[in-house]
Amino acid sequence: MASEAEKTHAFLRSCSIESLISSLGLGIFCLIADRLLQFPIIQQNNWLRALSDNAVHGVIGMWSWAIVIGVKKKTDLREIILAGFLASVIDVDHFLLAGSLSLKAALTLPRRPFLHCSTVIPFAVLTLKLTMHLFKLKDSWCFLPWMLFISWTSHHVRDGIRHGLWICPFGKTSPLPFWLYVIITSSLPHICSLVMCLTGTRQMMSSKHGIYIDV
Repeated sequence: MASEAEKTHAFLRSCSIESLISSLGLGIFCLIADRLLQFPIIQQNNWLRALSDNAVHGVIGMWSWAIVIGVKKKTDLREIILAGFLASVIDVDHFLLAGSLSLKAALTLPRRPFLHCSTVIPFAVLTLKLTMHLFKLKDSWCFLPWMLFISWTSHHVRDGIRHGLWICPFGKTSPLPFWLYVIITSSLPHICSLVMCLTGTRQMMSSKHGIYIDV
C-alpha cells in the first residue's frame, strides 16, 4: 500500500505543467480533427470517412494514455500504441453485427453494435481486473484496466456527439454538445491519474517496473 507521501508525490505529478499543456493540445486536436472530417472530400467517400474517423479515435486513445504515463523511454511507446489500438478496435463490432466485411453493410446497421453500449465499459474493466487477479497478473499489468477504461470511454464520448451515449438498459442520451466532448476528453486522463493515485496504481507502476511517471 502506498504511503501518503507517495500518493501526494504522484498527485502533484499528475497535475504538472507538462500534463496540462498536453491536455490542452489534446483538446485542440479534437477541435481541429473533427472539423477536418466534415470536409466534403472525406464525407463523400465511405472508406476515407471510416478510416479517418477510426484513426482519430486511435490518436485520442494514444494521446490520452501518453498524458497518464508520460513518454520517458521506448517501452512507454508500446503502451501508447496499445491504447490507440484499444480505442480503435471497438469499431470491429460494426462488422460483427453486419455479419459481413462489407463497409456499406457496417455503416448502415439497423441498431448500434454491442461494444458501443457504454455500460459495457465498467463490466469489461471489472472482468479484466478479476481475470488478472485470478492469473496473478495484477502487479505487472496493473495499468491495463485503466488503459481499457480511458481508450473505450474516449471512443464512446466522441461517438456521443453524433449519437448520444447508449446506456443500456436505460436507453440513450441526447447527442453531447461538442464543447462537452472536448472538455471530457481532455480532462479524462487527469481524472484517471488522480484515481490511480488514490488507489496506489500509479505508485505500483513506478515501483514494480521502474516506470518513471512524470505527467
